[in-house]
Amino acid sequence: MNKINISGFSDEIASDFTTQLKTVTQLGMNYISLRAIDGQNISQFTVDTIKTQVLPKLQKWGVSVSSIGSPIGKIYIDDESAFQQQLTVLNELCKIAKILQCNYIRIFSFYIPQDEPFDDYKEKVVQKLRQFTEIAVSHNIILLHENEKDIFGDIARRCKTILDEVDSKHFKAIFDFANFVQCGEDPQKCYDILSTDVVYIHIKDALYKDNVNVVCGTGDGQIATILKQFLNNGYSGFLTLEPHLVLFDSIRDLEIEHSTETIQNTAAKDGAEGYQIQYNALLDILNKLKKEHV
Repeated sequence: MNKINISGFSDEIASDFTTQLKTVTQLGMNYISLRAIDGQNISQFTVDTIKTQVLPKLQKWGVSVSSIGSPIGKIYIDDESAFQQQLTVLNELCKIAKILQCNYIRIFSFYIPQDEPFDDYKEKVVQKLRQFTEIAVSHNIILLHENEKDIFGDIARRCKTILDEVDSKHFKAIFDFANFVQCGEDPQKCYDILSTDVVYIHIKDALYKDNVNVVCGTGDGQIATILKQFLNNGYSGFLTLEPHLVLFDSIRDLEIEHSTETIQNTAAKDGAEGYQIQYNALLDILNKLKKEHV
């Protein structure tokens, strides 16, 4: 099987960073995606605070960072003040990524005003994503666009549009199974459209009928069959757990009022258990694929 590393959004385990690191290492994991640390979003950190407060703990536990789960681009497209602030934040996050020896920063493609046609905003979205990408180029960092719900690039067709328009090796795609399901998309068709642009995968599953997040492999995300195709076509890199099985503190940073996502909060007793459930479910999928000689 191709070289695959399993990572995950460890802030879903607990707010306390030490608890996050202890839990992932007990599971045998060596990577995390850094989104919130001790209840503070990664965008609030500076190079100095990363060096003094975060890097020593990562080194102590022997954990590396697969990606920075930033909130860049998770603002309304017409909020110019927020956009200017995010340009500054992204520049600092690129510096942080270099300190952490991390190549990837997750971003989004802007909320569109509710009830307005998304496609009308294409040019404005692309123009701003290009500005983000220019910053990434200057630091030799790769921006990963997540197909998040309620943003411009929420469906495969629009994801492909912005990837083609920005047209940079520093702007690539995340494939998030659950988000496509929660947007009413067929993940297989999304794979067919986007597979050549995908350099990072989120492991998260959901159901069409009620948008509830479920254990990976038990929903409508077609995770096993699509992972098999990714691997057969040469994908090697990170599979990043995003369990979303129980409510967690930093969820408040992730969603807007009219979000389509549902976390049922009954699949596990706490974040650590939910994280372990998803990890074990992913291992089961990978082991089955290995037996099929993927």
